[in-house]
Amino acid sequence: MIYFNHPANINKNYGIKSLTADSIDYFCYKFNKPNRLKRHITTFPHTDIDKYKQQLLIWSKRYSHAMALDSNEYPHQEIYYDFMLATDPISTLQQSSSGAFDELQKKITATGDWLFGYLSYDLKNDIETIQSTNKNHLEFPEILFFQPKRVWILKNGHIEAHYPESVDPLDDWELICSMEVNNPNTHQHNIQLKSRISRADYLRNAESLQKHIARGDIYEVNFCMELYADDVEISPISLFQQLNASSKSPFAAFLQANNKFLLSSSPERFLKRVGDRLISQPIKGTAKRHQNQEDDLKAAKQLISNEKERAENTMIVDLVRNDMARVAKKGSVQVEELCKVYPFTHVHQMISTVSANLRPEIDVIDAIRACFPMGSMTGAPKLRAMQLIDQYETTKRGLYSGAVGYIDPNGDFDFNVVIRSLQYRSDTKYLSVQVGSALTAASEPVSEYDECMLKAKGIMKVLHHKMTINL
Repeated sequence: MIYFNHPANINKNYGIKSLTADSIDYFCYKFNKPNRLKRHITTFPHTDIDKYKQQLLIWSKRYSHAMALDSNEYPHQEIYYDFMLATDPISTLQQSSSGAFDELQKKITATGDWLFGYLSYDLKNDIETIQSTNKNHLEFPEILFFQPKRVWILKNGHIEAHYPESVDPLDDWELICSMEVNNPNTHQHNIQLKSRISRADYLRNAESLQKHIARGDIYEVNFCMELYADDVEISPISLFQQLNASSKSPFAAFLQANNKFLLSSSPERFLKRVGDRLISQPIKGTAKRHQNQEDDLKAAKQLISNEKERAENTMIVDLVRNDMARVAKKGSVQVEELCKVYPFTHVHQMISTVSANLRPEIDVIDAIRACFPMGSMTGAPKLRAMQLIDQYETTKRGLYSGAVGYIDPNGDFDFNVVIRSLQYRSDTKYLSVQVGSALTAASEPVSEYDECMLKAKGIMKVLHHKMTINL
């Protein structure tokens, strides 16, 4: 921690009206002196991980901002944590204007501490000279990160509290352990979802996009649509717990930022950094799970051998390789795993793993910006695909197709892809679910529409939904 000898001089010389955490961050960045919060790590016994997850979430409701990340113990994803919870913001970065990436880098440099938050899809406009005029029904900020005072990490059979040296976590721990846990399935959400685009319009727009593919404008595009409900009241934590228990995804996330909520059961990693190693794991290729083991194995094998699905995945792998090459050491980009099929609760997914070694001068934001937005949610070539997405989709994506995750004190990070997710505003009572699929020349629009519905199955099951489809 650094100290300024006289706040009044700061106010006088630099026009800062009050000495807040954010203004201290600014000075730490300006003078290249990280405002490092000294933390200590306290370890607590681990007896029932599922119970502690629920208790931590319930306890976090007392704060304006909270983020929980749950790996659901997926062994193949190289995930640092079993479960993480960050809450009680010391300072926040929130904006919906140009320069958001640069502001985040300033925040990283100034704090040298944990940061939790998200990057919305529409930050693409901060990278490319493009704009979306589609309706934004949620109006989440385009970027939101907070530096938490309290961080809890469950991993390797124990629980860690990463707290400031001046704060004793023992009182919090006793309170957390006293939280009464209820069965989240007792909360029923009988919600009627409506489609923002009719089935007929979806098929018509999909066919128009395929004409662009036939003309050579693009090779592939991820085409999405929104399902929504007005004037609904939900219990966000209970609904997230139900969704997470139903889907068991490796990159599940819960976010509260005042009256804005994200409930995500994402299976996909956008980007991870450990030291100079960068990892991306794009998903392209989906098949339905079956209760019968023989039928389920057959579905997985058919997905592995499906030339259309493999072609979609390979196109995005090539795009990711090109993105990474912009920040990687020469010759270090490699495909560690190509088109491998993994089982999830409701679907089989085809996943590839691409890695690279970063050049020494590359900072956190250089690495993220080079690969954002993720190719699996745009298409190829990326710029033209994004332009056509804005033209043919009817809803501004916002946080959907963006990324949620953390940046640690060393500058390492891990972000998911915001898919299979609910977004909710408790003030307007607006609930949104967006789904999409990849279109190529070989795609059948009817099948792609059905794939969108399949991807929403886990969420719809939890909502006990009644679906209204506009034909």
